[in-house]
Amino acid sequence: MGRPEPKPAADARLSALPDGTAGWLAEAREAARARARALGLPGRRDEYWRFTNPGPLVAAGAPGIADAAVAGDAEAFAGIDALRLVFRDGVFDAAASDAAALAGVEVVRLADAPRAGWARDLYGRLEAAGHLPVPRPLAAANTALAADGLLIRARTGAARPVMIVYRRSSGSSDGMLHHCVRLDAGARLTLVEAGTGAARLTTVTEVEVGEGAVFHHIRAQGPEEAPVAATHLFARLAARSEFRSFTLTANGRLTRNEAFVEIAGPGALAHLAGAALGDGAFHQDDTVFVRHAAEGCESRQVFKKVLRHGATGVFQGKIHVLPHAQKTDGYQISQALLLDEDAQFLAKPELEIYADDVKCSHGSTAGAIDATSLFYLRARGLPRAEAEALLVLAFLAEAVAEIAEPDLAAAVEALLDDWIGRHRG
Repeated sequence: MGRPEPKPAADARLSALPDGTAGWLAEAREAARARARALGLPGRRDEYWRFTNPGPLVAAGAPGIADAAVAGDAEAFAGIDALRLVFRDGVFDAAASDAAALAGVEVVRLADAPRAGWARDLYGRLEAAGHLPVPRPLAAANTALAADGLLIRARTGAARPVMIVYRRSSGSSDGMLHHCVRLDAGARLTLVEAGTGAARLTTVTEVEVGEGAVFHHIRAQGPEEAPVAATHLFARLAARSEFRSFTLTANGRLTRNEAFVEIAGPGALAHLAGAALGDGAFHQDDTVFVRHAAEGCESRQVFKKVLRHGATGVFQGKIHVLPHAQKTDGYQISQALLLDEDAQFLAKPELEIYADDVKCSHGSTAGAIDATSLFYLRARGLPRAEAEALLVLAFLAEAVAEIAEPDLAAAVEALLDDWIGRHRG
């Protein structure tokens, strides 16, 4: 049974490409526009949208927020030495950004795509390949319509991280960004994303990790008032490469983070992790697929959520092992800590294995704070709120441990501690 045709509003939006598009980028956008039209809009009847209402992501017009919420937008990772590149309301802000000069790394704006001929073989390619087994119409629309973004190529090891900072200056804005990242063989790059930067933001990031290359990705989504965001991370890993991605989501009305990782070369490693903290009107969805298409590879999915006062967390994760991907080591865990009876956690863990020499496992649990552990801490003189805060941090520790850089891990821990401190009781 086919998917429905796009609604007139969506079809009209897809009818024109961004101004100035030409050459290979125009061709890639045209192909993506055809994909988006064929896929139609996501709906609650779609298998991987049944836990999350896509309405706020596809409705005409961006949701509004009070200007006071914009004033509270603070940059995470402020103390990290990094090349900072700033987007404000979904548009690159050159005045607020550092000069794009980092040894061994090339950074080009999407608007200047002809200067980055290497991106021709990447832009839209991984997104197009990521629609099986799950259609991703929002990602296809982004490839067709995104007016801004970055093309980043690491030729050697980068001495410091590249940090993309998203900021807002208006109460209501709608942003769509598309980033492409390529790591040449043996290169190393850490990419940090901080903030949300629009009342409704849709991003696509395509990452090609070359043979023996190492790519680390850390993302902190906020501020807490950020209402609607959809992110898509597509990655392809060559032989003996390493890919690590961690996302922190704190509050927000609706956030959906999708990831599709193809392990295409033998001996590669892919770790994806996330921590979500929600209080009140919060809906956060992690939909993650890892495809093992080569022998002797390892993948980990570690996702933890802390929820209270009616907040909802969703995890949909899959490990897909192809017949020739022998000696696969795949691990998946998703857990939620429900701080009251109003919060809920919806999970759909999956294994699809066609090889016979593998080690794969998955598990998913949800529950309250352990009463025995809480009693133990209180019996040693800790106030209840402080004891609960320690247990929440301990619960999240397995996910945070996936961050390889100590300074970035410490920054994330500080953000977690700050959130827990402001949401006690």
